[in-house]
Amino acid sequence: MCGIVGLYLKNNKLELELGKHLTTMLIGMTERGPDSAGVAIYRDQVTDGSIKFSLFHPDEDHDWSQLATDMSNDLKVNVSDHVHFNHCVLVANSTYEEVSSWLARKHSEVTIVSVGDTMEICKDMGLPEEVAARFGIGEMSGTHALGHTRMATESAVTTAHSHPFSTGRDLCLVHNGSLSNHNRLRSWLSRKGIKFQTDNDTEVAAGYFTYRMREGDSLKEAFEAGLKDLDGFYTFAAGTKDGFAVVRDGIACKPAVLAETDDYVAIASEFRSLSHLPGVDAAKIWEPKPLTVYSWGSA
Repeated sequence: MCGIVGLYLKNNKLELELGKHLTTMLIGMTERGPDSAGVAIYRDQVTDGSIKFSLFHPDEDHDWSQLATDMSNDLKVNVSDHVHFNHCVLVANSTYEEVSSWLARKHSEVTIVSVGDTMEICKDMGLPEEVAARFGIGEMSGTHALGHTRMATESAVTTAHSHPFSTGRDLCLVHNGSLSNHNRLRSWLSRKGIKFQTDNDTEVAAGYFTYRMREGDSLKEAFEAGLKDLDGFYTFAAGTKDGFAVVRDGIACKPAVLAETDDYVAIASEFRSLSHLPGVDAAKIWEPKPLTVYSWGSA
């Protein structure tokens, strides 16, 4: 049992309040996921020619500033860093290949959590309230975000196994449920060039959607293909640079509630995480139908 939350803003006047609302939503799912929590937030698009990395090191006192300086000197590029507890958002006017290769050579102890133009991911073990406080999620602004609280059922409780998962540029996935064919899919996707860091089934689903989008699918089309190829019980919510989508399997035993107003679209596993949102009393509120993809923006 896990908890999913997400908030996609239609009204940019609410961007400064995104983190505040997301934090309350995340804490509302504590009973569904006390093991770990995390968020993917879309904000601060980098300039052309630059790329944004979310990085993780288990030591909260890791010297990220020195890492950024060394990278800048070695690669002869501009690098900026912003530390969130044991994560660092690093922006470099370079390429994924150049930065990831340098990290593998010089700092193999650092994990790449996500890569993109706008997306940042931070996640860790602990209660959602504790995780949100560590990273200062309540103070973050942005255009849209997804969050997750985890109760581990099929893999270890670690930061790496926490959600959201990202296997493609600006693509993240959160999941409540369990997949039965993830081992076979992992092998097939690995042969297609998708790389995995854990044995978690959700990372396989994220890899599958990344592969489909590399082949030209939109997120909505990738979700529709997944209805045929992913076996198990699930509610998925995913974000892209400009979009947001939700889908449930054919049995739809994993709960989800959507709320939509002129200002936002929100999802949560239970209504209590939506009840505080502004204007929710006048929102359109419904339970997503099984085998139906709901998408907003350019998803």
